Amino acid sequence: MLEPRNEIEIIIVIHKRIIKEVTSSSSNVFFPQSCFTLTLTNSNNIQNFMAHLTLHSFTFPSSLPFLFQHLQHKPYFLSPKLTPLSPTKTLNPIVLRKKLHNNMHSSRVSSFQDAVGGAMAIVQSSPATWQSSLLSNLLIFLLGSPLLVTGLSFSGIVAAFLLGTLTWRAFGSSGFLLVATYFIIGTAATKVKMAQKMEQGIAEKKKGRRGPGSVIGSSAAGCICAFLTIFGVGGAAFSQLWRLGFVASFCTKLSDTVSSEIGKAYGKTTYLVTTFKVVPRGTEGAVSVEGSLAGILASVALAFVSFLLGEVGSHEVIICILASQFANLGESIIGAALQEKEGFRWLNNDLVNIINISMGSIIAVLMQQALQNFNP
Repeated sequence: MLEPRNEIEIIIVIHKRIIKEVTSSSSNVFFPQSCFTLTLTNSNNIQNFMAHLTLHSFTFPSSLPFLFQHLQHKPYFLSPKLTPLSPTKTLNPIVLRKKLHNNMHSSRVSSFQDAVGGAMAIVQSSPATWQSSLLSNLLIFLLGSPLLVTGLSFSGIVAAFLLGTLTWRAFGSSGFLLVATYFIIGTAATKVKMAQKMEQGIAEKKKGRRGPGSVIGSSAAGCICAFLTIFGVGGAAFSQLWRLGFVASFCTKLSDTVSSEIGKAYGKTTYLVTTFKVVPRGTEGAVSVEGSLAGILASVALAFVSFLLGEVGSHEVIICILASQFANLGESIIGAALQEKEGFRWLNNDLVNIINISMGSIIAVLMQQALQNFNP
């Protein structure tokens, strides 16, 4: 242990950056500007400082011995056990400057690696936190921005970002991947024969780039299920029901989107589901065989993806498919009977979408509850 003195010479190195303390007894020496002076003037301060060192271990860079050729007392490693360093006989400023530069570069690289490692640790948090959800969503949106701009307006991207963050927080990466799959398939279906749809005046506005109203209309039920999961409403017994409702809502919306877009592009005969009257493509509430089959396949595909991701069980896949088709039938009836009719001008597509996906989610939850009551 160091003998008590009026003052003590100490060189501290933190993250390979030199921090010095030079006593009045030492001659003037050039040090980098990153250094600063710390003086311990009595034995109590020295003892407190040494007690602090038991909690912090510091490492000297290999270049440091060059600094001590002029000193009467040898420097020490600042660790709980102090070991003298062997001073060198010559001081080479060029070599020293180079070594210090290399050490500072290594420090910057190490700091960057630590930052990346910390970010990855946050992303991989299990269960998901708001912080990990926000960071994960931000990274994915930055990487996927070329795809996002093809299917969403700027305000739509902002709404989708909020949806993605909420989804990741509630259902983790698997829930997020499910929504991403829905977006990719739905966007692809919207782009099918876009030029033909535009000529006929039945294409989605802005060449299929959907805004925040469409995002909210497509995800409102899923968002409610996400909040119910986050706040633990109903406890563990209801947790899987909310997850099922979440999956069923997106199966419903994807089936509706694909059936509508494929029906506009390839439907040979479209008719109102209420009266079976043949109507032009794109008429609200109209269905076609081609579009309906495509919609069923889309719901099957998304339900199967949710099963692979572990979101739902095998029998719940069937529930999601059936619930989506019942909900889409109800949506077609609402569209044919009420939408664009006198007194219902307020009933736009976004509101109909909310009703549609809410029906799909509720029907799926009720079907699961009925099965559980039937087979306790």
